[in-house]
Amino acid sequence: MRTALLQSSGRPGSVAGNLRVLDEAAGRAAAAGAGLIVAPEMFLTGYAIGDEIGRLAEPADGDSADAVAEIACRHGVAVAYGYPERSGDAVFNSAQLISADGTRLANYRKTHLFGCFEQDHFTPGEQTVVQAELGGLRVGIMICYDVEFPENVRAHALAGTDLLLVPTAQMHPFQFVAESVVPVRAFENQLYVAYVNRTGQEGEFEFVGLSTLAGPDGVARVRAGRGEQLVLADADPAFLAASREANPYLKDRRPGLYGSLV
Repeated sequence: MRTALLQSSGRPGSVAGNLRVLDEAAGRAAAAGAGLIVAPEMFLTGYAIGDEIGRLAEPADGDSADAVAEIACRHGVAVAYGYPERSGDAVFNSAQLISADGTRLANYRKTHLFGCFEQDHFTPGEQTVVQAELGGLRVGIMICYDVEFPENVRAHALAGTDLLLVPTAQMHPFQFVAESVVPVRAFENQLYVAYVNRTGQEGEFEFVGLSTLAGPDGVARVRAGRGEQLVLADADPAFLAASREANPYLKDRRPGLYGSLV
């Protein structure tokens, strides 16, 4: 499945502006043959917007979800995007996957909140593995800091995830995560990882870009630079099956030795 990575910080504070950015990028992605476009963490509203997070937060089935569904249908491409989700009094740092026919397939709430900023504004999610079937692949979702916990990604591998979507807001000086950690996660768990970052200065944060689609061989199929960019690469089920057959990591595990980890 050809996958488009939208590396952009959009228009922080403007939901309407970000929907326009997404609409334009989805059109370009579809024209290039993509079946899926992935936008970064908190793309719908912006990340470093302080108390505006609470004001702009919406339910998973809110007006903006309907607008994203319209974009998906208009261009015939599935869309995954980050946004602040309101559920009752709680606000979650969430990511949602919507199919090319506008169906809401999966909604994930970030389980590991990074730093005081996120801990002050969000409630942590409690469900580690969220998946959906898309384009012949089992697609999973997590967000940014979540991928830095090996247990998280291994849980996806054991649940059969083929393509792991990771909308992110990776900031300086942690670019080694995009450059090194993400390809290793893909290799050690025998899956594809689409790691899609924000870019540029936003409030106190400097986002480093470097979005990538890493394969189960640990090789980046594509890597963006530091600026606004739309890049595309393929997640190939046949290559994934061959790689899993050749790589013994998951087969050679000895879970009985790992009880002390939890």
